[in-house]
Amino acid sequence: MAVNRTFNFNTARNWSSLISWIPTGKIQQTVANSVQLTGIGLHSGKLSTVTILPEFAGMGRYFKFRSNVIPASTDYVKESPLCTTLCKDGHSINTVEHLLSALEATGVDNCSVQIETSNTHDSSIEVPILDGSAREWVDAIEEAGLKAALDRSGNSCEKLAPVLREPVTVWKNDSFIAAFPYSEVKITYGIDFPQAPEIGCQWFSSTCLDKDFFAKELASARTFCIYEQVEQLRKSGVIKGGSAKNAIVCSESRGWLNPPLRFSDEPCRHKVLDLIGDLSLFAHGGNQGLPVAHIIVYKGGHALHANFARCLSGIN
Repeated sequence: MAVNRTFNFNTARNWSSLISWIPTGKIQQTVANSVQLTGIGLHSGKLSTVTILPEFAGMGRYFKFRSNVIPASTDYVKESPLCTTLCKDGHSINTVEHLLSALEATGVDNCSVQIETSNTHDSSIEVPILDGSAREWVDAIEEAGLKAALDRSGNSCEKLAPVLREPVTVWKNDSFIAAFPYSEVKITYGIDFPQAPEIGCQWFSSTCLDKDFFAKELASARTFCIYEQVEQLRKSGVIKGGSAKNAIVCSESRGWLNPPLRFSDEPCRHKVLDLIGDLSLFAHGGNQGLPVAHIIVYKGGHALHANFARCLSGIN
């Protein structure tokens, strides 16, 4: 019987034996044509332009900010509670999760993500929030199309998937991620906002996580916030670009302030979208990031997601 390993944020150990990599029967892919979108950042409020370019097989996904290359990897995740940030050599890319979720779900295994801003002095840049979901990224990727990614010798490469070999739990306070060996990728996610009854407790679960399901059931779920927390968040220097155009806003006493919702459980679906983007950081070498496992999350967030991915990577 497999032993259930439990990980507390303050515990350090080697987790690399948790994962086996197996062939998926698919070849690695990249975008057939470039993808470009421009918009403001949710937290910075600044304009940026993202261009997704084809890349060789085996290169994986990485960001390029001026001359700085930052791989989309757990090795470069910086702690940030309201978004996922990648940082290397003093340069950082903020709010990467929606874009990475779209890339992982649509099968863009290898690509160069070039991001630019008009301010040449900034060492930090943010991916555009767009409408608060991943829908525009998915639509743009679908329009550009995919093609087989070839290595520098002109050969295709088989795509591998990480398979969880034994149970693992990552937790902090009353939030946790518990993952169990399973025959396919299954995600079960729960959220609880008792202070906002219109959100309340929600659960979403699915084993159907292919690109068509993602595009139809997850990609358009928008980020959300509690109205009574907005002023405090802005005073702390975040959500400078936030508005009713890129988030759904719920008041504790008045309910949803900018309906209609796209799904009755849109907040919970958005959390699943975030999770897929954050776990895509486990990918390397053009392989799958989402582990083949039943992943159960309760009251998760970007920090917890990232620590789970670090555990799988064997990062202490």
